[in-house]
Amino acid sequence: MTQVALAKRVGVHQVTIARLETGERRPSMDLLQRLAKTLKTKVSELLD
Repeated sequence: MTQVALAKRVGVHQVTIARLETGERRPSMDLLQRLAKTLKTKVSELLD
């Protein structure tokens, strides 16, 4: 899935996804939950 597609599904800008991937930004718990739901995984998996 592209950053653009993930961003649209989660409801954030693509830049936010890019910053999360590079470690430039840390996600809020709300964003982690939305990412986990969208990616069909658990929050704990995103934190590993």
